[in-house]
Amino acid sequence: MGKLIINSYEEFEEFVGRKLGTSDYHKITQDQINKFADATLDHQWIHVDEERAKNESPYGATIAHGYLSVSLLAYLWFQIIEVNNITMLVNYGIENLKFGQAVVVNSEVRIVTKLKAITNLRGTAKAEVEVVLEIKGSKKNALKGVIVFLYQFK
Repeated sequence: MGKLIINSYEEFEEFVGRKLGTSDYHKITQDQINKFADATLDHQWIHVDEERAKNESPYGATIAHGYLSVSLLAYLWFQIIEVNNITMLVNYGIENLKFGQAVVVNSEVRIVTKLKAITNLRGTAKAEVEVVLEIKGSKKNALKGVIVFLYQFK
């Protein structure tokens, strides 16, 4: 299935309570984890020291930063949906974010999304999207929460 195309507030509103889509899987590599550590100055050994993690971590390998998983949400979201006829899009927040389990290096993750609500705030659409970050082959999710976007339609 291709991207969901939304051209107006009214079209978006039709999806309230419905699944919006599922992204492709994305593999989280050690190189990506290391670059995230450099960007955020978070070099905790469980993320970047492969040898120590292999020997001392309960996961037997390094794990992705929780906020690395969060940072992938926008990338994965834009695989699912294309919203046209807008002049602005703002990431407004994340509500009820909960981490379910660590993402071990070389795991593949994807998001499954559902439109929880959409509200017209004086011409700005506030879209609340339930998101679950799944880990391929795992029964437990990496995280779940509600991403809030503000869309300014033309």
